Amino acid sequence: MGKHSRQRSRRRRLLAPSLFTVLSAVAVAALLSGTHGLDLSDATAAGKAARSTRAATVPAPATDPAAATQVAAPASSTPAPATPTAAPPPVDPSTAAATSAAPAASDVALGTTGPAPAGDREAGTVGALFGGALAAGNHFCTASVLHSATANLLLTAAHCLSSTDGVTFAPGYRDGSAPYGTWQVTAIHTTAGWAQKGDADEDFAILETAPSNGRNVEDVVGGNRLGADEPFDATVRLYGYPADSETPLLCTNATGQQSAYQRVVHCPAYPSGTSGGPWINTATGDVIGAIGGYQQGGDTDDVSYSAYFDHTIADLYARAEAAAS
Repeated sequence: MGKHSRQRSRRRRLLAPSLFTVLSAVAVAALLSGTHGLDLSDATAAGKAARSTRAATVPAPATDPAAATQVAAPASSTPAPATPTAAPPPVDPSTAAATSAAPAASDVALGTTGPAPAGDREAGTVGALFGGALAAGNHFCTASVLHSATANLLLTAAHCLSSTDGVTFAPGYRDGSAPYGTWQVTAIHTTAGWAQKGDADEDFAILETAPSNGRNVEDVVGGNRLGADEPFDATVRLYGYPADSETPLLCTNATGQQSAYQRVVHCPAYPSGTSGGPWINTATGDVIGAIGGYQQGGDTDDVSYSAYFDHTIADLYARAEAAAS
């Protein structure tokens, strides 16, 4: 179970820059091998990540089991930010984080899936990952903005991508439009447990992004606090971008415990492409999961899983934030 053999700490919110000493990141690609391995060119890949034309790479063994792995952008990569179709005012990240608990659609019945509301602040922090041009059919997973001191971090599932080559993030994407612009992904941070053995209990990744038009992504759309050690019996808002749809989904329901380090939630119609979608606690506003983990997020559309967020992702967050500084 990787680092999960250690005793879990109390629930915490991660708001400030880390004061820990950063271990050197190991440049490897995080990819699960075997039946549940994600080959982005393989139509039979399990889970809720959509296919992509980008080739997956096989990771080299990490030399330091304690270190987070990092995949840096190739030197030849060039940012391809889209010019925003609208010019929203900058978001105060501290205010955004403090208000993230506000429900996006409080009148929706539990366990009901529908389109996420357009223009909603929380929904605007969620976006699609693209493996090429900003066009229908090119988005393959979901990601969301994490509140951080660096204002440039995203949360997604580790199985979603093994390379930053050509990958961009479009928050609030809808119907072919990126209302806030796009941000190039420049680095992938995963745990050694994921990189070395594809540990499903560590199927989460933190991504770095480059500024777009001189601004970091959180400065434009805000970000959600990372929550660790929160109870299994939480109620969450679950977001995701189906690969065959140009509109994000939203479902609110109670979560349960699938296993020692896996959450489960019953929300209908979450197909491929929704991997990496955030689970936002309705009580705290913290993001406490991302579609992934067991069965790479679930092999049916109506049940989704997430690796449990404890000290393992908290440590990864601290290292990613320090590396991005």
